[in-house]
Amino acid sequence: MKKIITTLLIIASITNGLSQDYKVSKKINVEGNEGWDYLSVDDVNQHLFLSHGSVVNVIDLKSDKTITTILDTKGVHGIAIANDLNKAFISNGKDNSITVINLKTFELIEKVKISGVNPDAILYDKFSAKVFVYNGKSKDATVLDANTNQVIKTIAFGGKPEFSVTNNKGLVYVNIEDKNEIKTINTATLEVINTWSIAPGDEPSGLAIDTETNRLFSVCGNKLMIVVDALNGKIIKTLPIGDGCDGVTFDAKNKLVFSSNGEGTITVIKEDNASTFSVLETIKTQKGARTIAIDKITNQLYLPTAEFGAKPQPTTENPRPRASIVPNSFVVLVVQNHKK
Repeated sequence: MKKIITTLLIIASITNGLSQDYKVSKKINVEGNEGWDYLSVDDVNQHLFLSHGSVVNVIDLKSDKTITTILDTKGVHGIAIANDLNKAFISNGKDNSITVINLKTFELIEKVKISGVNPDAILYDKFSAKVFVYNGKSKDATVLDANTNQVIKTIAFGGKPEFSVTNNKGLVYVNIEDKNEIKTINTATLEVINTWSIAPGDEPSGLAIDTETNRLFSVCGNKLMIVVDALNGKIIKTLPIGDGCDGVTFDAKNKLVFSSNGEGTITVIKEDNASTFSVLETIKTQKGARTIAIDKITNQLYLPTAEFGAKPQPTTENPRPRASIVPNSFVVLVVQNHKK
C-alpha cells in the first residue's frame, strides 16, 4: 500500500510540474484605446483577428505585427473564420450588421444588414455551411447561408444568447445567459430541439466542446464551470474557476480546458476521460483578460487586455461605470507551455 501511495504522489508531482510551465511568454502591443470582446485564430493563414471597438485588428502570428485593420465594424464583438470559403464573418453590435471579408486580401465582400439587435457572438458551422449570429438584445439568432451571405432564418430563444459551439455533425449548442440554460439547434431544420438547465451555473457566457467525448464546458458568472453531456444534457461535473470569466477554449491534443477570468487568471481543467475532470492549475495573466482563443497548430493561447485607470463613481445615468483604459496599453497576452 505504501508503495502505491508513493507512486501516486510521484505521478501527481510530475503532472503538476508540467502544468506549472504555463505562463505568459510575451505581450503583443496593438494600437488603439477602445474596448474589446472576442478574438479568433485563423490557423491556416496564422492570423489573429481581434475585435477592438469599431475596428478589427489582424495580427500576423509569425511576426506579431498588425498587418491590417478592418474598418467600419461598429461595436464589433466576434469573428467567425471559414477557411474553406476564404471568408471571415464579423458581427457589428452597434449597427446590426455582419461584415464579410476575404480571408487573404481582407477586402470587403459584403456588409449584410440583419433584423437582430446587437449581434454579439458568431459561429461558422462548416458541416451545414451556415453562420449563426447571436443577438443579445433581441434574444435570437440570425442564420446566414455562408455561401451566398443571405439571411435564411431567425431563431427565437426567449433569453439572451452568448457563446456557441458546433459538434460538426449537425448540432449547434448555445449558452442562454439570463436563463442559465444551454439550447441545442438542429442545423438542418434550424429548430431548437433541446433546452437544458445548467444550474447551479449562473450567467453562462463562454462555451467550449470536446467533440470526441461529447462534453460541453460552460463557464459561468458565479465562478463555476459546468461540464455537460452534449448527448442528453446531463451535468457531469461542476468545477471552480476564477472571477469575471467571459471565455473558454479547449486544447484537444492535450485534453485541457482553459477558462479566461477577468480577475487576471486562467483556470486550467484536465479531462482524464469522459467522466473525470479536475482543476490542474491557475495561470496568472493580467486584469481584464476575460476572453481567449487557441491556435490549434501551436497550442498557444491569446488573451486581449489593457491597463485601467480609476473607476468612476456610479450615477443614475450610469449605475455600472467601467474604468477607463490607459492610453497605448492595449496588448494581446501570449500564453504557452514552456516545457514543450
